[in-house]
Amino acid sequence: MMSDKVTIAALQQMKRDGRKSAGVVAWDTPMARIADRAGVDFVSVGDSVGVNLWGHDDPLQVTIDEMLVVCKAVRRGVTRALVSCDLPYGPAQESPDAALRAARRLADEGGADMIKVDAAADFPDAVRALVGAGIPVFAQFGLTPQTAQKFGIPYSAQNSKEAQATAEAAAGLVEEAKLLEAAGAALLDFTNSGPVAGAAVVKAVSIPVIGGFGGGPWLDGRVRLAHTAIGYGDKWLDSKTDTYVNTAKAALGAFSALIADIRAGRQIKG
Repeated sequence: MMSDKVTIAALQQMKRDGRKSAGVVAWDTPMARIADRAGVDFVSVGDSVGVNLWGHDDPLQVTIDEMLVVCKAVRRGVTRALVSCDLPYGPAQESPDAALRAARRLADEGGADMIKVDAAADFPDAVRALVGAGIPVFAQFGLTPQTAQKFGIPYSAQNSKEAQATAEAAAGLVEEAKLLEAAGAALLDFTNSGPVAGAAVVKAVSIPVIGGFGGGPWLDGRVRLAHTAIGYGDKWLDSKTDTYVNTAKAALGAFSALIADIRAGRQIKG
């Protein structure tokens, strides 16, 4: 692992040097500590916590107070990597001032080093407000159910190479990336980039372009849900998708062995 404290300037230099940056999405202290020790460059505290950990129907149900809880938890676990925290749904949609108030809470109370603004291309004034107040912005944009239509792409097809690779979509996404860079964003989070649009955006801007869902090696770096990387969660019990380890199956085996020891009157482990 690397020992130097990661900075935004360091991530931007990595892009210039052609080195990939790596991040994980985490929501708790132990996972953040493990990721930090492994050497990730940043830990992203995502509003995806609502769906993936708390059983919400969608991330729009997550509140600013809930984001503060998970942001503080991750901050306590990270000493080296950058901590990015999502601005939940609501403040940016309300106004730039509301976005700034919420971002200040995440930075001042939550300890976030930068704030991720979802659908940031639709709220450039919010990005400018945060940057103007000295709060670095991780600006998310790309193809989502809400944005695919404006690029002429049916959402059901957006994950196909053909849908992502249209010249029209690439041109529009490049313009959005340039807009966000001009607004002062420190990093871009490009959703469903695809190899054509992704490569075009990377070339068009000087700031790092990171990809999670729908990204690939054509970007400046990648971010992955920690729970996906380790196969954590009941959905991995029957999943055929390859990941780095299947914690869910290991946990199922461990719990089964624990139950067997208890029922047999044996001393339990740990």
